[in-house]
This record gives sequence, C-alpha cells and structure tokens, in this order.
Amino acid sequence: MNIRNFSIIAHIDHGKSTLADRMLELTGTIEPRRMQDQVLDKMDLERERGITIKMAPVRMNWEYGTARAAEDSFRDPNDRRKREKNLPPPGSYVLNLIDTPGHVDFAYEVSRALTAVEGVILLVDATQGVQAQTLSVLQVAKSLNRVIIPVVSKIDSPNARIADIKSELALLLGIDESVILGVSGKTGEGVEALLGRVVELVPPPSHVDATQGLIFDFGYSDHRGIIVYMRVFGGTFSKGDTLRFVAADADFFALEVGTLSPDERPADKLTEGEIGYIVTGVKKPGIASVGDTVTNAKRPAPALGGYMAPTPVIWASVYPESQDDLPILRQSLGKLQLSDSSLSFEEESSGIMGRGFRCGFLGMLHLEIIIERLRREFNMKLVVTQPTTVYEITSMNGEVEEIYSPAKFPDDGTAKLVRELWADITLIAPSAYIGGISQLLYDHEAKTGDTLTMPDGKIELKAEMPLRELMRGFFDKLKSVSSGFGSLGYKIVGLREADVVRLDILVAEEPVPAFARIVSRRRVQLEAELLVEKLEKLLPKQMFELKIQAKSDGRIIASRRKSAMRKDVTGYLYGGDITRKMKLLEKQKRGKKKMLARGKVDIPHDVFLKVVRES
Repeated sequence: MNIRNFSIIAHIDHGKSTLADRMLELTGTIEPRRMQDQVLDKMDLERERGITIKMAPVRMNWEYGTARAAEDSFRDPNDRRKREKNLPPPGSYVLNLIDTPGHVDFAYEVSRALTAVEGVILLVDATQGVQAQTLSVLQVAKSLNRVIIPVVSKIDSPNARIADIKSELALLLGIDESVILGVSGKTGEGVEALLGRVVELVPPPSHVDATQGLIFDFGYSDHRGIIVYMRVFGGTFSKGDTLRFVAADADFFALEVGTLSPDERPADKLTEGEIGYIVTGVKKPGIASVGDTVTNAKRPAPALGGYMAPTPVIWASVYPESQDDLPILRQSLGKLQLSDSSLSFEEESSGIMGRGFRCGFLGMLHLEIIIERLRREFNMKLVVTQPTTVYEITSMNGEVEEIYSPAKFPDDGTAKLVRELWADITLIAPSAYIGGISQLLYDHEAKTGDTLTMPDGKIELKAEMPLRELMRGFFDKLKSVSSGFGSLGYKIVGLREADVVRLDILVAEEPVPAFARIVSRRRVQLEAELLVEKLEKLLPKQMFELKIQAKSDGRIIASRRKSAMRKDVTGYLYGGDITRKMKLLEKQKRGKKKMLARGKVDIPHDVFLKVVRES
C-alpha cells in the first residue's frame, strides 16, 4: 500500500511549521503563488504568535525513487548496502502529514495526532538541542510504538552545532549518528532526502477487515454541520453512505467525503489507510466526539480504542459584560468546543457578576487563546476571573468538596484540610543558569530532585511544584532568568496538602470576584501589595477618589488610593472675590462625596485580561 501516515513532533519553535512549508512546496501540494509562511497554521493567532495551536492534517503526493541518490548522500554507505534489499519500490506515494503543536499546553493535540499515524519525525533545533518538550513528545511516541525518524533542523544557521546535537540525539535514542538527517526549513536543504526516508521507514497502514474510522478532530460549519476529521483503519467510506457514531449510537448521512491538501478536496470515497474528512450534516452538539469510531450503519463494527478525555488543569469563570449577551456567549463557547474538544464549560451564577460559565483549560496559554478567540471571532466583551486550579476541601464535619473558583474558597475557618494539584516538572538549561533557576524554584515552592548533565553540558533538572505556582508566571520567569535558553515540561501527579488562603480585592469598598485568588499563606502579604499596586496603575481615574484594598482572613492587609479626576470649575472666573472660587470648589467637593457614597466603578475589559496575563 503506497500510503505513509506521519507527524512532525518537536519542542516549540524548533521549526516544525517551516519544515512542513518546504514539504508542501517540494511535493507541489501548494501552488507557488499561494505559498506563504506557516501555511498549515490557519488561525490569525497562530501566525501572530508564530506557534501551532491546532493540529493540521494535509495530504501530499510524492514520486519516490528520483530522490534516492540525494537521500543516500545522508546515509552511511555501509548502512545503505545493508538496507538496499528492503527499500520500497519507486513510484507514487501518498504522504499524510499531521502537523502538531509544540507548546506543553497542547500536548493532548500531539497524543491524538500520533494515534492516527504510524511514524513520526522527531525534530531537534541545531542551535538549541534537546529540550524538555522534546523528551515529553518522544515519550508519547515511544509509548505508542511509533517509528521515530530523528532529524536535526536549522542546519543553515550560523549558530548551528550539527555534530554536537546529532551526538546528543543519538545518545538519547540509542542509535548511530549516521542515520540522523539534517534539514533546513528555510532553504529546503535535506527535505527531499527526508521525504525519501519517510517512505522507507514509516510502515504502510495495516489491513483491517472491519469498516472503522477513528475521529481525531472535528470542525463545524453553520451550513454543513459537524465535519469530522478521521483516519480510516479499515473499509471504505463513500459519499451517500449511512454511517454511525459508535459511542454516540447515532446515524448520519455522509453529505461529502474528501481529503485535505490542505484545503478540503471532495472525493468519491475514503479508503483504508487514508486520512480525510466527512461532512455529517449533524448540527446538534454532543453527537460527535474526538476518539469515537465511525462505521457503516448497515454493517456496524465495534469501536476502536479512542483517547482518554482531556482533563482541565486550570479553571476560570467567564462572564459577559452585559447579561443580555449570555446566550451569545453560550453559543460561542459551544462552537469553540466543536473545534477544540479540550475546552470544557458549564453555567454558573454569581451574586455580583451575574450568570456566566466556569471554563476548564489545559494551561495558561490555552486560556489566553480561547479568550482571544471569543473576542475576535464572536465579538464578545468579557469579564474573566483569576484562573485557579482545583482544590479539594475537607470540612470540619468530614464532608469533601472540590472547589474550582476562588470566590467559593472558604475563608471562615471551616476547612479542616485543603489539598491541591502538584506537577512533576523537567527543566533543561545551560549550567551557567542553574543558580538562578534554583532560586526561582525556591520562590515557587518547588521541591528539587535529581539532576543530570547532558552530553552538550546542559543540565536536566527534575522537581515537583504546586500547579498553582506553575501558573504564577513560572514559564515566563524561567525564560527571563535563563536568557531564553531554559525549557520546561510537566505532567500532573495528583493532590497534596496545601497551606493556602483566599485573597479578595475590593474596589470602592465593593468586592470584585474576578480579582479574587487563592495564594500561599507565606506569600499572601506580598501578593496583596503587588495586586493593589498593579490595579492602582491599571484602573482608570473616576470622578471620586478610588479606594483599592486587599483582604484576607477577615482583615484588610493592603490598600491604595487613586486620586479623583479634577475638573477646573473656576477656570472661567477672572479676578474678583476669592470667596466665589472657594464656594465652587466646596460644591465640587460635596459632589464628589455623593458620588463616592453611591459610586459604582465600571472596570474595563482590558484590565481584567491584563491582571490575568501578568499575574
């Protein structure tokens, strides 16, 4: 079978999207006039940030055989002679690539992509070497027994350390350096040889008798309903077939089937081993799900092994600025969930904020992306509460409750025991930065573990940390203290006892639930001072003096005052009796006191986002 299904996996910013661009260019999948940077990154946010957020499948056609001479130049001659008898025959091959994100928040996307392929290209930057997320994605690929093709990228860079990084990668994988390819996504050097290696090493799809397709992603169209993206493991799916979602036990009519190159290309059918899409016409939410199996309704087959449901690690409440927009927010979140199954939400109500939704995210970047998409794609004006992790509260009478919102965290002494999520983290950085990183770990309540010196002299450091502290800007601080050379990977390891308190913020003596947070008891005073100082700078001036306070354990522990706007009410008076001016100033003063007594502060949308982003 002349089909090869593979993914590209790597640490963030190691050149996945650029390499994919050159593959699309070399195979003629994208016409030269339509070629652009990050062609598989379709969202504006992906292009602006220079990162991949959503996995992207694409079908390429490649004539294998003509590239063998170029490919052989990268391989040891002895190795070539040993393997020559096992090389696949020259001819036309279908290469199905699923490009994957590199940021740790989107590791779930990577795991889904790898379930739909037989092999992976493991990409390592020639200027940076193996990073923390390299180890994480490699572990996923190994656990699924995927064929791994090691590749060093950015070999054209003047800072490239090709020999050192190949040695490091060879030691990590237990292979000979001679089988590691070098490529440049910028110039295209080595890409032709790499496509040949994909044909040679990635096994063709295995034959399956039953009609089964595994859904790894889906999208939504107002006109065509849910569009499922799937890998066909067995059988044929044709336009006009009556098909079934096995887990949902729901039948639907295939309005259209086709492949992605990278835009949708309708076809008569999808056959065994192919990756493509099916337009279902289904518009009811909750029918299609990632990991479900599609089969023929007349000849149904059992479900394939799917995916573990993604578990949110942080939570934030999202409210519309106007309660009239609640139905629009509900509909918008529902549409986003159709294209991002790792987003979860449920309706909640607050006495002060009104009705909104408690949303679960895979990390801080995931939260930022969703909020920004709501703002851009659906024109929503939102109030977003301070994100938090889950806390398990055991009360004095032994009742156990999970708390996802700081506003619901008990501050009246009724909690007997509080437990919070912890994470195992892996840090990799040059040895010169380990001192600063160790101090950073101490500041974030981490417990350090083993260290390992890597072949290139970098240090791999293991530690454990409360997830709460990992969310407290740890990644950005790591980049700062390591001059950008430090990398981070983590996994959640479970609940442990926590010594934390609730910190409330009052603006004009009114509590603002969106600013409430749960902090370490040892840092509560510092956090309070920092937050009121930040709000003093961010909040716009009012017509009255604005009091900003932080409260914990029933007492005010930090306070700031922002002076009122002052209008020159005497500006039109020239000379004359000073008492006239004094009367006008006194009248202004009384007016400001009245406004203070009944004043309500409207906090701008961007202030909430800045507090979340900068905390």
